[in-house]
This record gives sequence, C-alpha cells and structure tokens, in this order.
Amino acid sequence: MDGANGPSAELVSELKSAREIVADRSLPLEERLEAYEDMMDSEVGDTHMTRARNIEREVGLRQLYLKFEGSNPSGTQKDRIAFAQAMDALRRGFDAVTLATCGNYGVAIAMAAALAGLRCLIYIPGSYHTRRVQEMIDLGAEIIRVPGDYESAVKASSRRALAEEIYDANPGGANLAIQLKAYGEIAYEIYDELRDAPAIVAVPVSNGTTLAGIYRGFLSLHRRGKTSRIPRMVGGSSFRKNPIVRAFQTNAPHCSNLKPEEIHETAVNEPLINWHSIDGDHALDAIRKTGGWADDTSDKTMLTFAKMIREREGLSVLPASTAGFI
Repeated sequence: MDGANGPSAELVSELKSAREIVADRSLPLEERLEAYEDMMDSEVGDTHMTRARNIEREVGLRQLYLKFEGSNPSGTQKDRIAFAQAMDALRRGFDAVTLATCGNYGVAIAMAAALAGLRCLIYIPGSYHTRRVQEMIDLGAEIIRVPGDYESAVKASSRRALAEEIYDANPGGANLAIQLKAYGEIAYEIYDELRDAPAIVAVPVSNGTTLAGIYRGFLSLHRRGKTSRIPRMVGGSSFRKNPIVRAFQTNAPHCSNLKPEEIHETAVNEPLINWHSIDGDHALDAIRKTGGWADDTSDKTMLTFAKMIREREGLSVLPASTAGFI
C-alpha cells in the first residue's frame, strides 16, 4: 500500500553533498556509483509492515499484514524501480532518462534522476491532470504533454529514447529485468519480517510489474530453500478497467487490450486503469502459477476500505492501493 505523498524535494536538498559526488564526472565512476547506492540503500525500501490486528478481528482473518510503501521518499513503491534504473543509467554512461507517467512514477523518477545528476524528460498524456506534475517540475524534470492516452505517451517517450540515446525507463522495455528485480526486494523484506512466505500476497495491479516482481522475489527465495512455499499471488484493480483482471476472469490465455473509449479515469481509479497492461502477461502468469486470483472493485469500495484502514490501523493510504486487499 502507498500514500503517494513524500518529502521528495526536501530529500534532494538534504542529500546535497552525496549528490555533488554523484554528479562530479571528474571522479571515478565507482566512487560516484557508491555514493548513489548509499543514498538508495538509506532512503528506499525497508518499508514498514504492520499487523492489522483491528481489521483481523473485524473481518475474521487469523493474520493480516499491511506493507506500507508510503514511507518511500516519493510516497510509493515506484521509488524502487526509479532508483534502480537511475543507477543503471549512471553505470552505462547515460546523461538523461525518459518515461511516460500519469503521476506517481514521474515523481519517483524525477527525484532519482535529480540525485543522480541526470536530465529527466517526462511524457504525460494530454488528457491526464495529475496533482503531482508540480512536484516533478520542482525536482527539475522537463514535462512534455502529448495527445492521446498513457500508452501513446509511452510510445512517444520510447521513440525519443531510441532516437537520442536516452535511457528508457518505461515499462515493458529492455530494462524489465531491472524493474522486476527491484520489486522483488519487497518479497525479501516480507521474508525478513516473517521468516517465511505468507500464504497469500495481494497487490493492486495496473501494468502488472509490481506483482510480477514480488512473485519473482518469492520464487528466488523458495528455490534457495529460504521459504517453505511460494505465496498465492492476488491482483486487484478498478472495475472492468484492467486487462489482467479481465484475462483471469474470462480464463483467457493472455491479456488482451480493452477498448480505450470504455476506460474512464476518476480521482480514485487513476493509478489502476489501463486498456493495455504492458507487463500484464507476467503478472497473469504469476497469479496462475501460484493458484492465486484476480478481481476488481469499485471506487466506492476502495474509498470505504481506505477509510477503514485509516480509522482502524492509523495508516493513510491511497484508495487505489486497497484494490488488492479487497
């Protein structure tokens, strides 16, 4: 779960000395990478996991844990892949990074790029109006608005990356392995807390990258004999607005595109909706291989569960982050 609000600009200011080392091209690359990795290790991940005892009693569950990604610098799990890719861009000698976003990922990449001394070009669909654009600008990102939807923005960003030798941080591209490995750290952190894999791990899904990465992490742990099982992976999303859920519900072999004109954005469902889930087949495969399931829910229900978590457990979370929990 995430809170989509974090001290990103303040963090960049606080880490000024380390940032100067990373940006100093006269220094050996190893020294610059070490400084960046120190920032990443100290600020990203190891997020709070709490047992939701009050909700357990209310809904009749024996054990329920909430993993709160809102304690990451930008307030979401996106920091994990943002920092991992910024470090990869530094290592490979790139000067700039680009991606398409509807909000949270853009803030995470803008912050990671600012700390790495990289130019950041963020493509945003013209029809989207996220409140986090100003945060991206404050972090030094260049905003490019393009006509069409999120998928069109991804294509425009990737085309520019290819044409101008810019690091492509979009989902579904050549850096998918880095993204999955970064999200796999969530599985390792859960194992560190529980000393085994839980029976079920529920995740909100949009492109599906987070769920697929967590599954890869648990798969690695199980193969190395660290856990007694691989958890059943569960994906949740907005009602009739996600190809992963639709494919599971209809028993389709792969994720198929939905009709873009039937996807309507709201302030609640925006982090979840997609007519094309870019890494959807990886998530669908994880759900099926573990005997899990996928389902969808309404804005009203997500708002209700977010309120319940706030009132019962004291965590303020984005309503969309409760989709897997429901």
